[in-house]
Amino acid sequence: MGRYSRIATAASLFLLPMSVFAAGYGAAGCGLGSELMGSKPGSSQVFAATTNGTLGNQTFGITSGTLNCGDHGLIKKSKEREVFAQENYTSLVKEMAQGKGENLYTLASLYQCPAGNHQEFGAMVQAKFDSLVASDQTTSTELLSQLENQLTRHPTLASSCNIKQAAAN
Repeated sequence: MGRYSRIATAASLFLLPMSVFAAGYGAAGCGLGSELMGSKPGSSQVFAATTNGTLGNQTFGITSGTLNCGDHGLIKKSKEREVFAQENYTSLVKEMAQGKGENLYTLASLYQCPAGNHQEFGAMVQAKFDSLVASDQTTSTELLSQLENQLTRHPTLASSCNIKQAAAN
C-alpha cells in the first residue's frame, strides 16, 4: 500500500503546476467540463476532466478560443476575415457595389458588427466603394485594409463593430 501512495503523491506533484497556472478554470483545464463543473476544487474536477477527455472538446476550445479557453484562439479574427475575403472576393465586391448581400453581411459579422447594423454597414460600403476597390487590381488584403480605415472613421460603426479589437486581432 505504501508503494501506491508514493505513486499517487508523485502523480499529484505533476498535476500541481496545472492548477497553479489555470486561468478561470480548475485543475481539469478549459473545455466543456470547465463550463459545466466550474472551478471548484475536488471531485468536480475529475468529472470536468472526464468530460473534456471523453468528448475531445478541449482541443477545439484551445484552437478556437471558446469553451472557457480564452479569447486568444489560434484562429484569429483577422485571419478569418482575410480567408473569407479571399475566398469570396468576386461575389463580395459585387455585393459591396449593391450595398447588400449575404457575403457582405457575413463580413460585417466578422467585424463583430451587430445584426442591426448590417444594413448601415452595407450602405457605408456602397457609398465608399470607389475608395475600397480602387481598381481591377485591388486585392482582398488591400480591400480589407481600406475597409478598416473607413470603419474607424464612421460615426456609428466605429463604436458598434469593435474596430479597435478587429485591428488587434
